[in-house]
Amino acid sequence: MTVDPFLPDQPGFRLARGVARMLRSFDHAVLCEFVPARGLRVDVISISPGGEIWIVECKSCRADFVQDRKWQNYLEWSDRFFWAVDLDFPDTLLPPDTGLIRADAYGAEIVRESPLTKMAGARRARLIRDIARVASIRLQALRDPQAGEASLP
Repeated sequence: MTVDPFLPDQPGFRLARGVARMLRSFDHAVLCEFVPARGLRVDVISISPGGEIWIVECKSCRADFVQDRKWQNYLEWSDRFFWAVDLDFPDTLLPPDTGLIRADAYGAEIVRESPLTKMAGARRARLIRDIARVASIRLQALRDPQAGEASLP
């Protein structure tokens, strides 16, 4: 049996990997663990080919969802908001006016679409710039780990 060296240990990271794979299959540009504003950190954010910003929050269990008091703050930073959960997660906990994705470490499927709520243009422009900067810094760090001493976002 071949062991996948890139398979994360934590359940939330496994869900995020499956979600990222699905979003890439939709031709989205995907970034995991992104901070759109001070005090907020989203699990997955993506830019669709048409420019929509999607945020996906990965919840590995009931307690993980119940403890999340910030998720409503993410809505203003996306055009579409989804939850990603595994097959055993109790769907009835999740707000029905948000998107739902079933995921595991290898892939994901949209079960319920998220309503489209367009962001303001200025916020979108800033967010896309910030996503591009973070992605570029992370890529450079992978290609040349000794390039800079600055901490990575």
